[in-house]
Amino acid sequence: MSRPARGTVAASSARGVEVSMLDGLVRVLRSPLSEVAAEFSRLLSPVVGHSALVILAEDDVGQPRKTFGASDVVAALTRPTLEDIRAGLDPGSPARLQIRVGGEPRTVLAILAGTGAVLVIVDPGAEDADRVLLPLWQIVALRIHEFARQASPAYLLESRAMSSVRVEAVAELADQHATTLESLLSVLRSSSLDDHQARQAATRLATDASIQLRTATDRVRTADEEPVTQAFTRLRSDLLPLLRYRDVDVQFVEPPVDGRPLPSEVAHGARAVVRGAILAMVDQPNVSRIRVQWDCDGKNLLIDLRDDGTSGLAPDSHQVQPLSGRVTALRGSLSITTTEGWGSEMAVVLPLDPPSIQADDLVPWGLAPRELEVVRLIADGMGNRAIAECLGISENTVKFHASKIFRKLGVTSRAQVAARVSHRRAAFQAGIRVR
Repeated sequence: MSRPARGTVAASSARGVEVSMLDGLVRVLRSPLSEVAAEFSRLLSPVVGHSALVILAEDDVGQPRKTFGASDVVAALTRPTLEDIRAGLDPGSPARLQIRVGGEPRTVLAILAGTGAVLVIVDPGAEDADRVLLPLWQIVALRIHEFARQASPAYLLESRAMSSVRVEAVAELADQHATTLESLLSVLRSSSLDDHQARQAATRLATDASIQLRTATDRVRTADEEPVTQAFTRLRSDLLPLLRYRDVDVQFVEPPVDGRPLPSEVAHGARAVVRGAILAMVDQPNVSRIRVQWDCDGKNLLIDLRDDGTSGLAPDSHQVQPLSGRVTALRGSLSITTTEGWGSEMAVVLPLDPPSIQADDLVPWGLAPRELEVVRLIADGMGNRAIAECLGISENTVKFHASKIFRKLGVTSRAQVAARVSHRRAAFQAGIRVR
């Protein structure tokens, strides 16, 4: 019996690797955004060994930083560090850099996608596969971008809950550190200290640290918001490819320049609603003009769309129903008024602040009465100290209740608790039974 030629075996083996890579890529593309980093790491491991993989994709407003791998390495690659790495990259050009991670020099492979998302692989293997990673990363980055751009109701629910909890947690941490630094300044400025030079140096260092900490807090808050005018400009850019080959005049009425910044999930959802509404309107017969207006009353984003069609836009149409789902996820309202012979008007109101979540909105999940109180306050974005003061218990007791809540809900973070509660409340308000 003849043996297969060596070249045939090698070709067959190569095809097997290619098929395996494609299967792995499919798994990455099918996975939820929260699991993209883990699945992508598993896909790349046979090609490029690594100790950790981190993604910064600001398109995903709920969880822009996605990680997998060694916990100490992942913790050291903070968002500011990733932004600094991204600033030195050219799109589509893999770069190997020497940086300090956790106090130690490490080699990282960084790739900037066309969407602006950056991939950082720590302790990568040989450089032979760097070019192979580029198209794979471009595909994954596009998937993240498109998933976020679609702004499904479930995505908006989780994004609102997670971004709210993240900002509150960071703000609380910043306040605690600021209090410590202010106390240190008070001591160092005391006239009872006789080492003048040491006091001056320490005061200067503490002052600088305090300023940096406040700046970091502002940076996090800014990252979770978009100026309303910037959000509207992005909307216009999004609509260009949709309308390029349609004979429709779209008129834009700019929002006030001093309007309140929009939470990122509201800006994402608003753009998705307007895109969907315009596509629904242009599909009607005899529509030649559409007017898009955004306004802000300080508490809500107000969206108004009007067309000059003659048939009217049906609220229960298959085109409008997905828009209603997005609006409901953001606790907003959508109404359509049609005047025969004059066209349709769609009015959307999106609250800028999430409402307080009441215990009555929650399914018990096997929680005790005190645990229900704690889970409601966690979902409202309160930290352990604030919950303790609100309920008249110690912070240790709050932590004890929180650990039991995490176990009963099957979650690992406060953001996931908030997301579960937020989803439950939306379903409760819509009359949907969920566990």
